Amino acid sequence: MIGLAADALSVVSAPRTLFLGSFPPRECGIATFTKDVVDSFDRAFGMRSDIVAIDEPGGEVRRYGREVVARLEEQDRRSYVEVARRINEHPAELVNIQHEYGLFGGERGEWLLDALDAIEKPVVVTLHTVLPEPDATMLRVTRAIGERASALVALSETGRELLASAYGIDRSKLRVIHHGVPDVPFHDTDTAKASFGIGQRLVISTFGLINRGKGLEYAIEAMRAVVREHPEALYLILGQTHPVVRRHEGESYRESLLELVRAYGLQRNVQLVDKYLDFDELVAYLGATDIYLTPYLNPVQIVSGTLAYAVGCGKAIVSTPYLYAQELLSNSRGFLCRFRDASSIAQNLIGLLEDPSLRRATERRAYRFGRQMTWPHVSIEYGKLFFDLAPQMELVPSA
Repeated sequence: MIGLAADALSVVSAPRTLFLGSFPPRECGIATFTKDVVDSFDRAFGMRSDIVAIDEPGGEVRRYGREVVARLEEQDRRSYVEVARRINEHPAELVNIQHEYGLFGGERGEWLLDALDAIEKPVVVTLHTVLPEPDATMLRVTRAIGERASALVALSETGRELLASAYGIDRSKLRVIHHGVPDVPFHDTDTAKASFGIGQRLVISTFGLINRGKGLEYAIEAMRAVVREHPEALYLILGQTHPVVRRHEGESYRESLLELVRAYGLQRNVQLVDKYLDFDELVAYLGATDIYLTPYLNPVQIVSGTLAYAVGCGKAIVSTPYLYAQELLSNSRGFLCRFRDASSIAQNLIGLLEDPSLRRATERRAYRFGRQMTWPHVSIEYGKLFFDLAPQMELVPSA
């Protein structure tokens, strides 16, 4: 049964799974991902999964829904063994951990190993960061996670290859399951633009929690050249400042971006929407987008949920060539510009704005590729992996 294609399985059973990760109302990319993967998994398998939520210092005051059955206190080492005990007592047959080094205490999140040593059930670890040149501590911690976990999930082929070649992880433990994306129809932007009162303006957008690694200052500078050729262009920067950034430096980065907009006289052409977007708002804004832009500065970024969503929604994309973008936008699914180079960004944006046929063809290629990344497909892939590790349940193919 495992060999069946995911779309051939419309009715399946899978092991009861407990998910561990940050979780809403915490505002971070991993929290959003955890909720999305749990919701899609539960819809696919008719379950109501439970969550162990990771709380950063101060997060203990957060109020969760009833699906959160335990909390891991990031900076309390005793909490890791206590959570493992709760996991062992829980009726779930398997645990899926959303991993980001900064989510866990100790150097490079090494306190997670305390929990892994004590958990008595199969553990699948989904790795959201895989660096090509890890320092000695990261290498040691990641290898130890690989030894203790039943399986490791990479969100890209590049990530899987790095785990095998740079980290020496046993390839038999490695799986690729793409970052999930909305399962939305492919359509033009007119209706969505009308709902925002944008009219027929050509819309460029970037969304996600804002921090200095996003490279948004280069995108704003690029809009000077774009607007000279296309004064109707509108660049939307969608999202709040990352909560961790806000705690340490307030809104200084956002304020510097607003100052750039004023200095360049782009108030009509660049808007910063200071809001944490829920799923429906995000999809609506993407629906109104003609070109999606990720001018990120980190060349070794191995995954981007925002880029994945743009591909899944069938957008024409311009991006700097970080690792994930190189993979996702290959085979003419998007266009790469140089890092920290406003002129390169502008050249690619103008090329797409002036060639609607190229834009449409790029959108269709991205959308076709994104069908394998939709949350229904991703949830089935997780279910098949979980079944491999706890196979007492039976996969039932559709008639």
